Amino acid sequence: MTPAMIHDTAKSLWKNRIPGQLVIQITDICNARCPQCGMRVTETFPRSRISRGHIRQIIDAAAQKGIQAISFTGGEPFLLRDDLLEMIRYAGAAGIPYIRTGTNGFIFRGSHKSDFCARMEDIAGKLAETTLRNLWISIDSAVPEQHENMRGLPGVIDGIQKALPIFHRYGIYPSANMGINRNLAEKLSGDVHDPLMFYHHYRSGFERFYQMVCDMGFTTVNCCYPMSIDATESETGLSPVYAATATDNLVNFSRMEQLLLYRALFDTIPQYRSRIRIFTPRTSLLALLRQLTGHCHEPRPCRGGIDFFFIDAQKAHAWPCGYRGAEDFGPFPDLNLADLLKNSQHCTSCHWECFRDPSELMGPPLDMLNRPLTLIKRFISDPDYCQLWLEDMRYYRACSFFDGRKAPEWGRMKPFDKSVWHPAPFSGKVQASE
Repeated sequence: MTPAMIHDTAKSLWKNRIPGQLVIQITDICNARCPQCGMRVTETFPRSRISRGHIRQIIDAAAQKGIQAISFTGGEPFLLRDDLLEMIRYAGAAGIPYIRTGTNGFIFRGSHKSDFCARMEDIAGKLAETTLRNLWISIDSAVPEQHENMRGLPGVIDGIQKALPIFHRYGIYPSANMGINRNLAEKLSGDVHDPLMFYHHYRSGFERFYQMVCDMGFTTVNCCYPMSIDATESETGLSPVYAATATDNLVNFSRMEQLLLYRALFDTIPQYRSRIRIFTPRTSLLALLRQLTGHCHEPRPCRGGIDFFFIDAQKAHAWPCGYRGAEDFGPFPDLNLADLLKNSQHCTSCHWECFRDPSELMGPPLDMLNRPLTLIKRFISDPDYCQLWLEDMRYYRACSFFDGRKAPEWGRMKPFDKSVWHPAPFSGKVQASE
């Protein structure tokens, strides 16, 4: 983080805010067949895109309101590559320090063709000319054939592996974006209702995934928690406006399955923290585990609708997140963020990591400046949480706060080497205090 970024962050915290984030869905057009997503190419609904002029207005308003991070998402953003590049440049010129975007990976097809390296040079070179900070590439499975079948993008894994060194030469270090689903590894064999078997299956799946992306040449990896809106969640009032969700069993996990998934991920992360920059904070996973078990320490409320917002492609309106679709805030430039802070609600209804993870991580600094006594009491009564948060912060610093324009500093990550680390024996029962 630069001194200016640190200053802006501190300024936000003093005002009882955390650095603002805007997720702009520039289009819902997509060319992939992902069964877990309602925007897949086989879905029949009128597709939309936000005009360049409208996006410029949103970016101008974001800069004026102190928003520090903008993510351009889809659909598939790289289907509108010229628009995307222009919007990245415009956001950089407007002073937005954290600019991100991603792809389903279709641009990496055809690695056997003679022009492949030239195409990758062109894409990487044009991205490198902008102030883009992070580029993510979605990968759904530790089994390459499984991922390519799900996405309908044959040969894409080989293409990504071949392209990564080219991107690295241009100073672009993409992140592998893992979306948790039932095809993370091979099909679960045996009794799917056996908690211990379920845990070990996904524990092995996470290990295989991290090892695969390390072997491919990735230097950073992120994780998307499973997002499904089904009948069991109707009481929460969630109504997705962002169609990157589905009722498909592929991402529809029961409450107990979510507990086991998050525990498996929580236990796997320490093994790989020195080998690849893992963005997923264990503090957030602990909070989700505790929420699912009804632990006395509630997770911190999401800052969606306070500091974080989602802009949809159809209306180009602001929403508190992609899943509170009953709360249309209207055009983003018209929002009064001070009023939203005064009338904010305590929401932990979904597990959208884009908003939940930073809300959890920024909670202690927010309390330190605005409710110091509350923070002191929390750390005294909850030393496990305190230890995890401090470790996450040290790790984030060692990873240069996941700056995708910098190569990893392996020496700084070495102290987190726990390759021979083993969690406490897992009995199949998730204890909130573990």
